[in-house]
Amino acid sequence: MAFQNIGFLGCGNMGGALARACAKRTKHILLSNRTPAKAEALAAELGCQAAGNRDVAQQCDLIFLGVKPQMMSALLAELAPGLKARQDRFVLVSMAAGLTIETIRAMAGDDYPVIRIMPNTPAAIGEGMILYCAEGVMPEEKTAFVDVMQAAGSFDELGENLIDAGSAVSGCGPAFVYPFIEAMADGAVACGLPRAKAQLYAAQTLVGAARLVLESGDHPGALKDAVCSPGGSTIQGVRALEQNGFRSAVMETVIAAYEKTAALGKQ
Repeated sequence: MAFQNIGFLGCGNMGGALARACAKRTKHILLSNRTPAKAEALAAELGCQAAGNRDVAQQCDLIFLGVKPQMMSALLAELAPGLKARQDRFVLVSMAAGLTIETIRAMAGDDYPVIRIMPNTPAAIGEGMILYCAEGVMPEEKTAFVDVMQAAGSFDELGENLIDAGSAVSGCGPAFVYPFIEAMADGAVACGLPRAKAQLYAAQTLVGAARLVLESGDHPGALKDAVCSPGGSTIQGVRALEQNGFRSAVMETVIAAYEKTAALGKQ
């Protein structure tokens, strides 16, 4: 099967990134946004159509709910009558941090099929890590969802009880990685390297190191050890990281993001 019409309610950074990925597979897309001009601009860019919230709710069989958690209740209250009146099948896709499938269904007023996703911003260039879980969704619908969105990056199905923990790594993670790249570049600039080269070297080093973890299957600690020659420069750099609590800081960062996400679902 394939979804015939796909709608995006919200065209912000994440919704826009996913819409761009989707547009590489189909142009049967309706875009809606609180600021209509943003949806219209994106529709012109992608060669699809801008519409209103109710049009998306009534016409699309895959509906992305791309609004912030605190806005979800109002959005679904607006859409509920139109969704209830439909006789055909459709699937809701929520990307709201902290909101469970049960909560989304309660807000929408029925036990609709729901896919809950936790994407990240690298989806904008096809390098996203998108976690998802689903309730009431047929296997062929999950397959069709991954197929139409595959240009966004890698997908992994995860139990909903682990989605918040996974999101604290992949969803929030880019914001943790960027300061590290910036800090590495700053250190190189302090050593005399031109800024542009320092940023290039730092960013590409992270890309290459991450790819080596994925492709080798080796433990990151083993790959670290392979770079650290006895009495060499690298182990002294690692020592400085440890002296400044690097690993503890990173662990606490992920835990803080997880705890905040869990709290969002209780508000």
